[in-house]
Amino acid sequence: MYSSEAMVPAPTARSPAHLKAFTLATAAMLAVAVGIHAAGRQPVVPRSLLAASTDVAPSSTGARPRPVAQPVSSDALPHVQGKRITTMVVEFPPGGFSPPHHHGGSVTVYVLSGVIRSQLQGQPPIVYRAGESFFEPPGAVHLLAENMSATEPARILAVFVADEGATLTTYH
Repeated sequence: MYSSEAMVPAPTARSPAHLKAFTLATAAMLAVAVGIHAAGRQPVVPRSLLAASTDVAPSSTGARPRPVAQPVSSDALPHVQGKRITTMVVEFPPGGFSPPHHHGGSVTVYVLSGVIRSQLQGQPPIVYRAGESFFEPPGAVHLLAENMSATEPARILAVFVADEGATLTTYH
């Protein structure tokens, strides 16, 4: 296990206005990230976010390659005190694999390119292609995340909404 931190509890229910604001903020972040990706530009990343890229566990020699996360943005949600929205582009090398883990909040994933197979605990594995998305509720154990191609990389955009200071990814 890479971290002994306990799981972050699920957020309390919010009003419809909070849900609408969250949905709009998530859609806006996805639109910006997809635009950056489509234009072939590199995102501008504040220095304070560079440490967040270590949330992806290091690969071990001889093992399948591990994904590499690049922070895109991280902002406090002023209308939801104590919460932060963080976006990362995660590149899975050919044959790349992420071992079981959970996240310290909610995560929406949008597949930018390639084909990803993903499985949450208690659910069957599902294959997602570029343009498709999925949601991981707080505390869900992500058993499997892998690039289905042995020759082409795959890229996803992960949008996290978590408590300020939460560990975004904890490997088991």
